[in-house]
Amino acid sequence: MKQAAATKKETAAHTYPRGVHCNGTDVQIDLLRAGDEAELLAFAQSLPEHDLLFMSRDIAQPPVLKAWIRESVELGRMPSLLARAGGKVIGCSALMHDGHSWSPHVGELRAVVGAGARGLGLGRHLIQESFVQALAIGLEKLVAQMTTDQRGAIALFESMGFRPEALLAQHVRDRSGRKHDIVVLSHDVAAVQGRLAAFGVGE
Repeated sequence: MKQAAATKKETAAHTYPRGVHCNGTDVQIDLLRAGDEAELLAFAQSLPEHDLLFMSRDIAQPPVLKAWIRESVELGRMPSLLARAGGKVIGCSALMHDGHSWSPHVGELRAVVGAGARGLGLGRHLIQESFVQALAIGLEKLVAQMTTDQRGAIALFESMGFRPEALLAQHVRDRSGRKHDIVVLSHDVAAVQGRLAAFGVGE
């Protein structure tokens, strides 16, 4: 209940949907809603398999997607965003945290952008909006995980102040059984609050 109230507070201060301009493309960023399941599934199933490793679970599987929507929409435990252009989902993000764990102040940020929307700067916008959500629910630290060969994503996160914190060898296994190393990056959420206004997303 406390987390749901925090989400309501966040949406009151920073309203959705909101439009952003991404390198000449108009994009609408909105909260994940109950009716988005079919659209989000179609987007997830269009992603290259390796891109799905950005998420903690295989969101191209309908049961996994249903669980995500339940956590986000019904329980308010996973603030999530969808980005659309031309009425189609082209990116998404999720902020995972557990208020009952020993790390209630830490959130894990996951974001993925469709192949056709790369180079627009959308990933940066989604990360910025997720920072707003993190601040609204009182998180103090964000971590992000990705495979070590996702160099573009690593560079993007580092350009926004994330720093490498750990390397997990052979930590994830794709559908073919191949194992991949994971790099963990982290960021002090409170430290970025002053930068949000400069990016145009702070209130």
